[in-house]
Amino acid sequence: MSAFPDSARVHPLSVVEEGAIIGENVVVGPFCHVGPKVVLKDGVQLLNNACVEGKTVIGEGTVIFPMAVIGGPPQAIRHDGSETTLDVGSNCTIREGVTMNTGSSDGGGKTVVGNNNLFLANSHVAHDCILGNGIILSNNVMLAGHVSVDDHAILGGGSAVHQFSRIGRHAFVGGLAGVPNDVIPYGMLNGNPGVLSGLNVVGMSRAGISRETIHRVRRAYKQIFEGEGAVRANAIAIRDEYADCPEVLEILDFIGTESDRAICAPARGKN
Repeated sequence: MSAFPDSARVHPLSVVEEGAIIGENVVVGPFCHVGPKVVLKDGVQLLNNACVEGKTVIGEGTVIFPMAVIGGPPQAIRHDGSETTLDVGSNCTIREGVTMNTGSSDGGGKTVVGNNNLFLANSHVAHDCILGNGIILSNNVMLAGHVSVDDHAILGGGSAVHQFSRIGRHAFVGGLAGVPNDVIPYGMLNGNPGVLSGLNVVGMSRAGISRETIHRVRRAYKQIFEGEGAVRANAIAIRDEYADCPEVLEILDFIGTESDRAICAPARGKN
């Protein structure tokens, strides 16, 4: 059995395998399993019946609820079985039944989750996903492999994100939405298949973005998606006009970044 610091509390009905690294003030409740290559940093809490396996690091202060399985091998048919990793940041809340997989051998080999994220019950983070900070995945959200989600994005319950898609910063994905492509920063996406339905104005306001800036972003949004040219051509055409607006430039840079997926757009004939 692994040696624990005096401040750690491991229930005698749990299994912590030899080689696991347990930090100060870690709490492992009953009927948990911690694999031999797991690192639980200071202040981590595993409530009853949680499983952390694989080559997985759990950051300081993260709490994992019952029936979560964190660090399972990738669900990828091309994975060759080699050792890959999962790195979960600090102060995350991982609720009941959440699953997170390590990376895959042909996808970079690592899954990365940032800090201060909330994963509600039965949400799933697949292999090779890269998640930022302050993200909310509501109940039953499904992220396919290689998805990236930027800071402060919110995904509604039951939404499903296609592999290799990108979700921009402060984007909002509605409940039960299907996300087939990339969602711009500050964008709001609804429906299945999902289409842009405007900007996440509530989220922008909560982030402290001024009303004047929100109006400018709205104007740029219309120029990008309602202009005569293609989306990427429209984005290039308006860059100089918004050189002093970081929020618009963030959207333009996102659109201009090479991606495996197209950009989600509004439904034709609708604003």
